[in-house]
Amino acid sequence: MPRITPILLIVPLAVVLAGCGNDSTDSAATTTATSTATTEKAPGTATVKVATTDLGKILVDAEGRTLYAFTPDTATTSACTGGCASAWPPLTATGAPTGDGVSADLTVITRPEGGTQVVAAGHPLYTFAGDAAAGDTTGQGSGGKWSVIAPDGSPVTASAAATTTAPKSRY
Repeated sequence: MPRITPILLIVPLAVVLAGCGNDSTDSAATTTATSTATTEKAPGTATVKVATTDLGKILVDAEGRTLYAFTPDTATTSACTGGCASAWPPLTATGAPTGDGVSADLTVITRPEGGTQVVAAGHPLYTFAGDAAAGDTTGQGSGGKWSVIAPDGSPVTASAAATTTAPKSRY
C-alpha cells in the first residue's frame, strides 16, 4: 500500500484553512449576495385569471398556466410536498392574491415547508410541470387526484384530449 507523505496532507489543509479567515468584507459581500438572491426569488402578489380551454372556463395564473387542485389537500393544508411539489409547483404569493374574472374566494395558507400558497374556494392551487405551454391541461385527472378548477372554485371532473403528449404525473 503506498504511503502518503505528510506534505501531501498539509498543502490541502492549508488551502482550506486560508479560505476560513474572518475577513468582514468577504462576509458582508456574501450576505448581500444572498439577500439579493432571496429577494429576487421571493414570490409576489399572485393574480388568478380565467381562461377558456377544451375543459371549459378554468383558472390560470398570470402567465396563463393552468391551475390544479389536489384531492388529498384540505382548505388549510397542502399534502403535496417534496417531489410532488417539484412536479406540481404550488402557486405562491406574498400578500393577498387578486382575481380577474374569478368568482371563488382567493386566500392563502402556509405551506408545510414554509411560504404561502394561493387557495381558491378551499382548494390550494398548483401548476403542472408537464404542461408545456399556457392553456395546456395535461395534468387533468392525473392519478385520479388532480383537477383543473372552474372560476367558482369547484373542481372540473371532465376529461379532454390532452393538448400535448406530456407524461402524466405519478402524484
